[in-house]
Amino acid sequence: MILTAILLATLAAGIGSVWLAALLSFGLLARYTQHMLSMAAGALLATSFMLLLPEAFESEVSPQRLFTTVLLSLVFFFLLDKAELWHHGHEHGKSAHDEPGAHGEEGGGLHGHHHAPHHGHSHGHDHGKDLRSGGWAVLAGDSLHCFADGVLIASAFMADMRLGVLAALAVLMHEVPHHMGDLTVVRASSDNRRAALIKVSMAGSVTALGGLVGYFLVEQLREQLPYFLVVAASSFMYVALADLIPQLQKRLSMRQTGAQLFWLGLGLGLVSLATQIAHSGHGH
Repeated sequence: MILTAILLATLAAGIGSVWLAALLSFGLLARYTQHMLSMAAGALLATSFMLLLPEAFESEVSPQRLFTTVLLSLVFFFLLDKAELWHHGHEHGKSAHDEPGAHGEEGGGLHGHHHAPHHGHSHGHDHGKDLRSGGWAVLAGDSLHCFADGVLIASAFMADMRLGVLAALAVLMHEVPHHMGDLTVVRASSDNRRAALIKVSMAGSVTALGGLVGYFLVEQLREQLPYFLVVAASSFMYVALADLIPQLQKRLSMRQTGAQLFWLGLGLGLVSLATQIAHSGHGH
């Protein structure tokens, strides 16, 4: 009975939050694709610094170990990013030179950085790589995050059925704005809504795996949860600071800059609000 409830609750929280986020991102907010990039950066940073890291540092693991994990994780993602860049450059270098529009066809869209002279070298080649690396890094971090959520939901159900339901609802609420950011990044890496939805839904389904494993190994996994959370936070930080923020650093009018800051702040605010509601809802 408890195992069935855990599986249903984790699937609802993990995949339901993705589909609700998709309804907002691809439906109500579909025409604000450019601004969603700013919102994604804000949501990923807020998820890292206001949700995952505080949760990890509330554990009994020493801060030195957790900070070391953050550092090693960032270096690890950097090295994987380098490997992806080398592979991408080797595989597509020729076609990139052969196609006149390969380095920025859309002057005002995601690939419009060539308008800024001081960014000519760094942004002339990296857009495709940035979005690709952002996609896989977000999915990797999201999977770890969802696994940790599943273990937390399972832990709550093992303590009390009602607490488990509240925990699942809280996870669903705070995951929606975060998954909106995920969908934006992953969609940009493939330019395909359906593919992005499937990929992020698969990452969300890892919540059920975390619930299943947590049901059998909840005591042992509780000790490892801080490390899962820190690695997930590191992946989101890396994507936001290494992939998304640099793409927002281009010459804009005051009005465009204000809109950029508004959507960045909206991403921060939504995750912050959802986190506060979730914490007050089940006493995190």
